[in-house]
Amino acid sequence: MKYLTTIPKTARRAAAVIAAASAAGLLAASAAVAASSSGSSGAVLAADTSHAAPAAVRACTADDLGVWLAVAQLDGAAGSAYYPLQFTNLSRHACAMRGFAGVSAVDRNLHQLGSPAGRAHVVPVRTVVLAPGRTAHAVLRYGDVTVSTAPGCHPTFRTFELRVYPPGQYHATYAAFDFEVCSHAGPVYMDIGPIQAGVGTRF
Repeated sequence: MKYLTTIPKTARRAAAVIAAASAAGLLAASAAVAASSSGSSGAVLAADTSHAAPAAVRACTADDLGVWLAVAQLDGAAGSAYYPLQFTNLSRHACAMRGFAGVSAVDRNLHQLGSPAGRAHVVPVRTVVLAPGRTAHAVLRYGDVTVSTAPGCHPTFRTFELRVYPPGQYHATYAAFDFEVCSHAGPVYMDIGPIQAGVGTRF
């Protein structure tokens, strides 16, 4: 994993979380088990009828979260690869997430590369409350065929990381991402699903 010496503090914290998660074996459970065992993961689904977090729980911000892409948990189909984008609560208080993160690839100068990720409405949107130290995830689809064949893409390996805005937030955190991407806006080569409870692994 490569980071600049001037990388934002949140990204350095995310790197530490990756190491801790790997050491603890958090990436061993299946996505289905992780999502269905939210009590043990510390990520609690609010009632389906809820459209917001409980009043006592504020929204997760970029400063609360360590974010990383679980590249070892690759699953693929028909020109696309699917990875869990993990969100770990590094704060000392519970926080809530609901809906879609804003995701785009950026270069070493934090300039956006290509179009931002689209939204994949493949699972219901629910509120997820994260206890301190616990993890939620969203499924990121990366379209390698789109990058290599779409007109106007102009592929590049200048990728440094993903810029990730937590749902409803205007300040970003960063996750390592070393894939070929489109350098020009137009083709949508990534899609992000809604936040889900639990650690995401294979699908």
